[in-house]
Parts: sequence; structure tokens; C-alpha cells
Amino acid sequence: MSDFLEIIRERGFIHQVTDEAALTAAFRAGPVAGYIGFDATADSLHVGHLVQIMMLRWMARTGNRPVALMGGGTTKIGDPSGRDETRMILTEERIEENKAGIRRAFANLLEFGEGPGKAMMLDNAEWLDGLRYIPFLREVGRHFSVNRMLTMDSVRLRLERDQPLTFIEFNYMLLQSYDFVELRRRHGVTLQMGGSDQWGNIVLGADLVRRMDQKDAFGITAPLITTASGAKMGKTAAGAVWLNADRVSPYDYWQFWRNAEDADVGRFLALFTELPMDEVRRLGALQGAEVNEAKKILATAATALLHGRAAADSAAETARQAFEQGAAAETLPSITSALPASLADLLVSAGLASSKGEARRLVAQNGIRLNDDVVSDAQRAVTAEDLQDGAAKLSAGRKKHVLVRAG
Repeated sequence: MSDFLEIIRERGFIHQVTDEAALTAAFRAGPVAGYIGFDATADSLHVGHLVQIMMLRWMARTGNRPVALMGGGTTKIGDPSGRDETRMILTEERIEENKAGIRRAFANLLEFGEGPGKAMMLDNAEWLDGLRYIPFLREVGRHFSVNRMLTMDSVRLRLERDQPLTFIEFNYMLLQSYDFVELRRRHGVTLQMGGSDQWGNIVLGADLVRRMDQKDAFGITAPLITTASGAKMGKTAAGAVWLNADRVSPYDYWQFWRNAEDADVGRFLALFTELPMDEVRRLGALQGAEVNEAKKILATAATALLHGRAAADSAAETARQAFEQGAAAETLPSITSALPASLADLLVSAGLASSKGEARRLVAQNGIRLNDDVVSDAQRAVTAEDLQDGAAKLSAGRKKHVLVRAG
């Protein structure tokens, strides 16, 4: 197996592969160009995209050619995969703004240019915007069976739930498949990667390349990443964990990883850092209080990849001063409470709010943080899982902090 496939399999990136033996041979004959598409539905990518971006990074590190494909064209249609309702149609101006924001997320994650290990950024609007409808249907549409399209999860689940699927969305898989054809013709791209929800679209794309051009084409999907408790990766009480620093600060990003569940630490170190696997296994095996050190290593390494080493070290030091030093030296006031307890009750007990009504108002104004994460639900239960080094930190604004200990 090629270095790339060995690495991503060992680190937990592979869910499905098309014709693995032939793909392995292609990598050994390499280098291979592989792409992942990113539709411009928001002005930043989020942590949920990181698995795919890390696959592109490992392509680069193994001397292959990663391609980040901006969906300037497909965003105008809207990917129905994993959606219960039709996406809002965005204006072209908004799509351009979103594309500019997404490009910033790649600044520290991929190095663009020519040569081994350098990435390429393309935009499918380059070929999709100029398509003529009838020639497209004749040249591309004839290769698609509606019977087969109806079996794809993105379509089948909508129909089973009696939820509307617009005709424009039904076309999405044709356009995504055609992207693969154009990338194969223009840049020699032979591999498409994506999340497991994209398997059907990726298989259709590889099939279309073979049908239209009689060329080899391959696909890899990564598993859907959830936390050990089953929550969707990258979602917090405060919302999505965005990759752009103007949406989520390096400090808050560091805190997101620091607050990972104990059972996730080893897996997240393998997926979201580039630490050697021997070190990942050692850190992932730590138990009890020692796992907190592994969480700090995870947080600093993940933040350094996205925001740079200086920002990561600064976030780690800020956290140490604000939380650990205060907890150890008893410089912050503390209360003891039976857990679980509602956030509103704890805010009143801690003197951070005069009443439950005021507590709810502060939460509604994004003025309350738990372990430095903004809280959006005043009825949220604070549990023993929220304790870090024996305490959870409640904050009202930037200057009022109280430690909550179990008792």
C-alpha cells in the first residue's frame, strides 16, 4: 500500500474505497492528484470539514497533488446530501464573499503552488457556468439512470420522509460527477475524496469518467465523525466551530479541543494532528487526571495547524493563567454544588446573577461562559463531565469568574 493510503488508514480516515488494489497501484506509480469539493454556503469552513482538509494535507506530505475545489458553480444549485429541506438560493455576490472567506481558512493548512506536495485551488464555476443545457443533457445526462439516482441517500431519504426535493437539487449529482470529468481532463485528477455522505456522488463521478473518457477514476470517503457521546462533530452550545479567526478566535478554538471528551482524545489526535502514531497511542491510553495533559497537547497541536504555533502557544498560556493557575492558587472564588445542576441555579448561587430571570437574560445576551465557551441555554445542566481539574469555571462578562466544584 502507498504511504498515503497506509497513513490515512492507520489514522482512521478511510470509510470506503473504490477498487483499492488499482488505487494502490496508481499511488505507487504516482504522484496522484486528488480533490475534495467545498461548496460556498458560508463565509468560513468549520471543524466538520477538517477530516477532508487533513486528507488533503496528508496527500501533500506524501508528495501527491491535493486539489481544493471551490463550488462556485454547484453552490448555485445546492447539495441535497444530508439535508431535510431545500437550501436557500444564494446570490452570486454572496457566493463570491463566501468563497473569499473559505480561501482564508486554507492559509495555514495547505501550501499552494507548483511542484511535489503543493496544492491547487480551482473553482467549478469555470466550466459549469458556461454549460449549454441541451448539449449537457445529451453528453452527460444520458449516462445517468433515474432509477439509480432515486436509490442515492440524498434523494431517497427526502422522498421517504415526504419532504420536497426540487428539480434543481436533483441535478446536483450530475454536476458533481461532471466536475470529476473536467478535473480529469484538465489536470489529470484521478481521485475524489469526501465524507461518507458523498459516497454515491463519488461513485457516480468515477463511473462518468470511465463512461465518457474510458479513464481510471477512484474514490475514498471518510467516516462521519461524531463525539463519543454521539454528538455531531464541531457543534457546541454556542454554535458551529468555524475555522476563520474572525468567527472563532484561536483561544476559543483551543478551548474547543481542550474540552474534548476523554474517550475521544486518542481518535482526535490521530485525525486532527500530525503527531506520530506511537505518541498518539501513548497519549490516547492515558487515564484519570493524566488525560487532561493529552487534551492540552491535542488543543495546542490542532490550533497550531490552523492558526500557527504562536497563536496556539498564546491560547494555551492564556488558558493556563485564566483557569489552571486560578484553580490551583484559589485566586478565583468557588462554590460547591451537587451535580448535575441547572446553569441558572448555579449563576444565582455563585452571585453572578441576582435571579433566575437575570440569569436567563445574561445567557440570551451571550454574556455567560462555561469553561470559556459561550452558553446559549439557561436550562443547560452542568454535570461532572464539565469539570476540568476538579472545577468548572462560570464567567459573567470578562471579569466575573467563579469556580464550581462538585460536593
